[in-house]
Amino acid sequence: MTSSQITITQPDDWHLHLRDGDALNSVALFTARQFARAIIMPNLNPPVTTVVQAVEYLDQILAAVDGTDFEPLMTLYLTDNTSPDEIIAARKSCFIKALKLYPAGATTNSDAGVTDIRLCDDALEEMQKAGLPLLIHGEVTDPLVDIFDREKVFIETTLQPLMHRFPELKIVFEHITTKEAADFVLQSGDHIAATITPHHLLFNRNAMFQGGLQPHNYCLPVLKRDSHQQALLEIIRSGSNKFFLGTDSAPHAKTKKESACGCAGIFSAHAAIEIYTSIFDQQNALDKLESFASFNGPDFYGLPRNNKTITLIKEDWQIPEEYSLGTETLVPFLAGQTLNWKLAGNSH
Repeated sequence: MTSSQITITQPDDWHLHLRDGDALNSVALFTARQFARAIIMPNLNPPVTTVVQAVEYLDQILAAVDGTDFEPLMTLYLTDNTSPDEIIAARKSCFIKALKLYPAGATTNSDAGVTDIRLCDDALEEMQKAGLPLLIHGEVTDPLVDIFDREKVFIETTLQPLMHRFPELKIVFEHITTKEAADFVLQSGDHIAATITPHHLLFNRNAMFQGGLQPHNYCLPVLKRDSHQQALLEIIRSGSNKFFLGTDSAPHAKTKKESACGCAGIFSAHAAIEIYTSIFDQQNALDKLESFASFNGPDFYGLPRNNKTITLIKEDWQIPEEYSLGTETLVPFLAGQTLNWKLAGNSH
């Protein structure tokens, strides 16, 4: 490893939105070029709630990445009505690696989400038995709770009681954004882990408002104040094995982001590992990158680490202003900006 080149075990993305149809075909190869595997989010419209639907979705993804070795790791969308039998079927399927909890209305296509976590207790009991992780979008949706406090309140009102009821349930606290979430994960047992996105490491909430309203920096959970961003950067510098790479890359058409009611979601799959590498470099933590990107995730999920490697070269290149998304266009994270790390062999 030198200051101008770094070779690491091929990483995985533990939180990814691929959508379906034309959007899927437009974005899937970005991920397949960098990552060996990715946990695929099930919040399609309608959501992927059964093993049968997951098989159909898996076939679509495999068609979109044909010619690559990319392995989609599928998830089911937890609802108030998910049955223990569906959990047993998911475990037996072998390709379903987790279930995703969206509090109803928390984010894009989450209207079918869970209205009261206690309605899921039978399913969660079966997941605990099966060793299937629960992936949590950790925000309350009570309109009386300030949007910047929703993650913190979720920990107190939902997550702590859930862990008390199911002390052996494996939980991934997705896309954490606050010091409270980071501290909570650090203080919890080995069955609790978290993913961190590139945008929550790189930006704080100022990025949504500098020079006018910036819709392409709007995501959920929303960007938080600088002190929370600094807490996340401290986590990656620490090298804790309880945190790993999850982009939460979420493609939306430019017209849906730049509208009177813009969609939440940041698309980072075009340059994810390069952006993370730049962040770790800025933090003088390149020696911690491989564990975060390539080891901690599979270790938590009980999956083998990847055998192949990737090489990144310190070389300036400019991120395009737009990519195609079916018949529409997509504005990527950091559009038009210069990155100083580039994946070897990636032509962009």
